[in-house]
Amino acid sequence: MPTTLTPDRVEVSVRSKLPSLTGLRFFAALLVFFFHITLFNSPIPPNNAVNPFQDVQLGGTLEAAFNKTGYVGVSFFFVLSGFVLAWASKPGERLVSFWRRRIVKIFPNHIVMWVLSMVLFAAAITSPVASITSFFLVNSYSPDESVYVAVNPPAWTLCSELLFYLLFPFIMHLLRQIPRNWLWGWAGVMGLCMVVVQLITLYLIPDTPVSALTPVSATQFWFGYIFPPTRLFEFVLGSILALIVLSGRWIPMKTYQALILCAAGYGIALTVPFVWSFNVAMIIPISALICTVATADMRGANRFLGSRIMLWLGNISFGFYLCQGIVIFYGRILMGNATYPTPVAFLMIVGFLIAAILGGWALYALVEKPAMDRWARPRRKEPAA
Repeated sequence: MPTTLTPDRVEVSVRSKLPSLTGLRFFAALLVFFFHITLFNSPIPPNNAVNPFQDVQLGGTLEAAFNKTGYVGVSFFFVLSGFVLAWASKPGERLVSFWRRRIVKIFPNHIVMWVLSMVLFAAAITSPVASITSFFLVNSYSPDESVYVAVNPPAWTLCSELLFYLLFPFIMHLLRQIPRNWLWGWAGVMGLCMVVVQLITLYLIPDTPVSALTPVSATQFWFGYIFPPTRLFEFVLGSILALIVLSGRWIPMKTYQALILCAAGYGIALTVPFVWSFNVAMIIPISALICTVATADMRGANRFLGSRIMLWLGNISFGFYLCQGIVIFYGRILMGNATYPTPVAFLMIVGFLIAAILGGWALYALVEKPAMDRWARPRRKEPAA
C-alpha cells in the first residue's frame, strides 16, 4: 500500500529537501525557451520574427502550440518561489539575513546580463529612464511598453520576485496565524484575486491602442501580466500551498495525474480569451504539480526529477532563463532574422537551446554560485586569541 503522510509525519519532515522541485524548474524554463524561439514578433525592436521556419504554415503551427507556454512557465516560477520560501522559512529569522540571501541570489546574474545586453544591443535602442529602472529592477512598474521589458527582456520577472522577497517576511508572519483548517479557503481567495485582476484588465484598463506584440493593449498586458503587485497572489498562493503540504492536508495525487491535469489546463489556456492564459487557466494544474512532486519528494519517490543531471539542469535554470534574451533575440538579429528550410530550422533551435544551456551553466558556475558562497551569509569572525 502507498505510504500516506499524516500531519505528525509531515512535521518531522518539515525541513526535508525538495530536489525534484529543483529539477522541475528546468522544464518550466524550457517552456519559456520554446515560447521565445517560436515567436513571430521579437520584443527587441524592430520586432522582427524570431521563428526560423521558411515553411510559414509549420512556423505558425509551432507558434500557436507554444504561444502560451511562456506564461505557464512564468506563473510556475512565481508559485514555486512562494512555495520554496515558505517551506524553508523559520520563525524568528532575521530580516537582514533573509533579504541579503535573496538579493545576492538574483542581482549578480541580473547585472551581468544587463551589462552584456547594453553592450551588445540595448544601449542603442533604450532610453536612459528604461536603462536605469531596469538595472534596479523597477522597470515593470511602468506601463510604458518600451520600459517594462527594456534591456534584457526576460528580466522583467525579477521585478516581481524582488517585490515578493521584500514582503515575504511580513506575509509569512501573517500566514502563520491562519488556522490549518482555513488554509484551503485562503488558497481559494488567492485564486479569486487572480480572476479579479483579469476582470479589471478586461473591463477597466484601456483596450486601445492594441499592442504590436499581443492581441490586447500594451497597458492591459502590463497590468494583467507585468505589473508586480498583480503577480503577488501567485507567490502568496505558493506559500499557502507549502503550509497545506506541511500540515498533511494536500490531496493524495500521483505525479502522472498532476501532469494530465496540466495538459488539460494547457488545452484550456489555448482556447480561453488571451488574458485568462496569463495565470488563471493553469493555476490549479501548476499548484497540483508542485504540491504532488513535493509530497513525493518527502516519501523519496521521485528518482528522475531528483537525479544528478536534473539537479544540475535545475540549478542552472535561472541563468538559462536570464540569458535567453541575448541568445535568442540578439542571436536572431545577428542572423538577419533569416528563415530556413525545416531541417535546418530544427537544427538551429537545437543549437540555440545548447547555447542557452551553456550560458546558464556559465552564469551559475562563474557568477551565481560564487556570489552566494561569498556574500549570501556573513563571514564568521576569527576566534579571539
